[in-house]
Amino acid sequence: MNSHHPDTITLMEFSAGNLSEPHALCIRLHLDQCADCRSRVDTLDSLGAVMMESQPQTEVSSDMFDSILSRIDNDADESGQQVSTAAKSNRRVSPLVKLLGDDLDSLPWKRQLGDVSVLDITDRFPGQREQVVLQKLAAGGKAPSHTHRGEETTIVLQGAFADQKGVFNQWDFVVLNQEDDHKPVAVGCEDCITLSVLSAPVKLTGTFSRMLNPFIR
Repeated sequence: MNSHHPDTITLMEFSAGNLSEPHALCIRLHLDQCADCRSRVDTLDSLGAVMMESQPQTEVSSDMFDSILSRIDNDADESGQQVSTAAKSNRRVSPLVKLLGDDLDSLPWKRQLGDVSVLDITDRFPGQREQVVLQKLAAGGKAPSHTHRGEETTIVLQGAFADQKGVFNQWDFVVLNQEDDHKPVAVGCEDCITLSVLSAPVKLTGTFSRMLNPFIR
């Protein structure tokens, strides 16, 4: 079971179709594995359809907005009690497999710093302003200490990593920004592979690695 999820506002943006393609991909990958969040999105989709049928002049009050959030939470709690086995057996092909194939380790990784390898796949999303990258942290390896010049949305595709916020396992979802300064460590016996969408490059904060900032894209 996943421990780190998209917040309700992000799921609302996804349901409304307001997210960029790479951000929506991160959400879809999480939803494929998280019944809790799937239930939230189903509720949002249903509520959105009802609101679309209402009169254009009708204003949505703050009380109604709070009621929507409360209903989403209640539905998610109920769905968390049971997972449909039929959904598992009939699961469609992952959008990640369609994009990259089913063997992440065989991709043309480029060693970046120490235990970190990267693969920039921004060109798979024409017209997008954000940088979209796969990052691989070798099993037991440490990433350089860094913060973020903008916002970074990340989903774990394989393995797990840990930082001061906790342990992030496969299909966990996290959003980081300028306030987060961390040094991820790959935990477990396999490489940790993540998919990240960055609005701006990371900023290295270690004593010696800061000299490499001009070369980090």
